Amino acid sequence: MEWFIKTFREYPELAVFLTLSLGYFIGGLKYKNFTLGTVTSVLLIGVLIGQLDIPISPNVKSVFFLMFLFAVGYSVGPQFFGGLKKDGLPQMFFAAIVCVLCLVFPYLIGKFMGYDMGLTAGMLAGSQTISAVIGVASDTIGNLDIPANEKADLVNKIPVAYAVTYIFGTAGSAWLLASVGPKLLGGNLVQKAKELEIQLGGNSIGDDPAITSAYDRVLYNAYKISAKSYACNRSVAEIEAELHRRGRRLFVERIRKGKEIAYVSPDTIVAENDVIVLGGRREYMMNYLAVNETEVLDAELLNFPVEVIGVMIISKEVQNKTLAELRAMDYMHGVIIRTLKRSGIELAVFPGTILYKGDIIQLVGHTQNVELAVKNIGYPDRPTNTTDMIFVGLGIVLGGLFGALTLRVSGVPLSLSTSGGALISGLVFGWLRGQHPTFGRIPEPALWVMNNVGLNMFIAVVGLTAGPSFVQGFKEAGWGLFVAGAVATSLPLLVGMLIGRYIFKFNPIVTLGCAAGARTTTAALGAIQDAVQSKTPAIGYTVTYAVGNTLLIIWGVVIILLMS
Repeated sequence: MEWFIKTFREYPELAVFLTLSLGYFIGGLKYKNFTLGTVTSVLLIGVLIGQLDIPISPNVKSVFFLMFLFAVGYSVGPQFFGGLKKDGLPQMFFAAIVCVLCLVFPYLIGKFMGYDMGLTAGMLAGSQTISAVIGVASDTIGNLDIPANEKADLVNKIPVAYAVTYIFGTAGSAWLLASVGPKLLGGNLVQKAKELEIQLGGNSIGDDPAITSAYDRVLYNAYKISAKSYACNRSVAEIEAELHRRGRRLFVERIRKGKEIAYVSPDTIVAENDVIVLGGRREYMMNYLAVNETEVLDAELLNFPVEVIGVMIISKEVQNKTLAELRAMDYMHGVIIRTLKRSGIELAVFPGTILYKGDIIQLVGHTQNVELAVKNIGYPDRPTNTTDMIFVGLGIVLGGLFGALTLRVSGVPLSLSTSGGALISGLVFGWLRGQHPTFGRIPEPALWVMNNVGLNMFIAVVGLTAGPSFVQGFKEAGWGLFVAGAVATSLPLLVGMLIGRYIFKFNPIVTLGCAAGARTTTAALGAIQDAVQSKTPAIGYTVTYAVGNTLLIIWGVVIILLMS
């Protein structure tokens, strides 16, 4: 044991990776619907290993924290600036109000309880589940004109309060939004979610929830044509027009005439005993009733290549159009929209869903058809493992330099700090990527590493550094901090939902999504979607998430200035 302790003290990087490994393991454990989550688990394991008094340079956590904040800004940049347009302004204003409540209530509770700025900042971070506040608040304390030992004491209290308040911040938020929220917003939100789906054109899927769960699938089936079939002795163009008239957006992809297999053209005539391949989204295939056609398993006919590619929406002709309007375009013939993502959140693919710049839609179809659609829609998001590190490095440097600027007001130093600057830079560079997608590429796996590993590496070092003083800090804070955190979690959400209902008059389903987004709680979004049996709450999540992820992190600076 002495050898392990000595080795970890000599090579502290090993202690960091041990903390990450155990933290990810424990964070993945689940009891019913409860889980500590990776960030809290990494922090607690870091505190535990930190009892060995392992020295670690603070520069280590700074590097990973800047990387994490830049990635956060980069991810939400297009939606953040896109929300400034007319359609997104109400949701942006709502998110800003909720974020202000998320600052004001912890501040007032901290004052009422007599907490110092360290405990109050930690309570803000934990109760609002915004881990980045730990680093931003710590940086801001570091810039204060107070003794070094007092700075260290305050900084070490932040993770204590975070750990105590984070559990209810996560689980409590999901419970409030998924269980209390529907009652607060009028009840029977399952029915209201179905009504919203109908408004968006999603009623064609029927009432079976099992079909909804497979909503984003694409199918190709083969049918043998009989003499009585509507398709017999008609051209492919006529067959597709008849299918579309019946509300079935299906396409004839291939045909077998005797032993010969061929791709089709609009003028191809389908005769008796021919076998055709129909392709389309699952909800249309499920509703296709073969009356005078026989579905057959023709492996050779069905075995043909299709291209699956994500496309970032750039074209002005496509922006602010519904999916139905996009599908009606001539260049979308034979092309199926498989999925739609906004800020990394998957939205339901309903005909009435509106498309915005920066959205990623996944297209499926023959290569020539897909390539034509891509040219008219935007920029192909082709799989790659290469990150534009010139873009990333320059963005972090410029953001850090901007954040390092200090403005003194009445002798009080005001600064975003390098961490706040990296966040702002990420927003701007993410927006630039959306405007000009030919540069600044960060593949999703790389973005995950920057987001997830960057944050947890920072948290691991925080836990290891705060370890020796954590137990004493917890004793001083007491269980009253847990109750204070629960109140700080609940009040902004409850008030926010009432504001969404009575002032902004949002649809109750959208209100729940907006509240979850403003609080950046993805776990709550999943719980809401389960509660209302629909993906439609995500409509209100993306723009508000972009605003919340920005303002809540900046509150790490503001809360210290308010408490100082």
